[in-house]
Amino acid sequence: MAETARVEAPDGAAHPAPGRVVLVAFASRHGSTREVAQAISSRLKERGFDVQLQPAREVRGSIAECAMVVLGAPIYSGRWHRDAQRFLKRHRAELIGVAVAVFGMGPRDPSEEHWQRSRNQLDRALSKRPWLNPVAVAVFGGVDPPQAREPHRDLRDWDAIRAWADRLLGPGPPA
Repeated sequence: MAETARVEAPDGAAHPAPGRVVLVAFASRHGSTREVAQAISSRLKERGFDVQLQPAREVRGSIAECAMVVLGAPIYSGRWHRDAQRFLKRHRAELIGVAVAVFGMGPRDPSEEHWQRSRNQLDRALSKRPWLNPVAVAVFGGVDPPQAREPHRDLRDWDAIRAWADRLLGPGPPA
């Protein structure tokens, strides 16, 4: 059976100071990536973190005080969504001093070849930014667009998505 998520475990969880915000920014064309970002945001909130969920294109203010930034976007035709790329460009100076985790929405076909291709495409997009050193990178399964023919494929693995969110920040903030 093919895997429904490819996850690289964080090298070390970040431990944000109480009151610091975790920004979950996302780019989405049809809403699937937004739903994954919402699930990650909800999981972090359940664990007691102050989380801000926002489309990447709408993040305009400073993010330098964020404890962590989680950035997610789909991979279409071999390219990571342009709103995610623009977000990285716009906030480059601040992101150098902030823990960053990245996820891509990848294959809609469960074959090993498609999973590897999606991961390679995300790695290629990230390699164009040598200044960026994510603490975690994941590729989650994609979803057919709403107008797709039957059967409608949805390779998102919600348990894997929540588990990845759990590993991002270690234990919740002190009570």
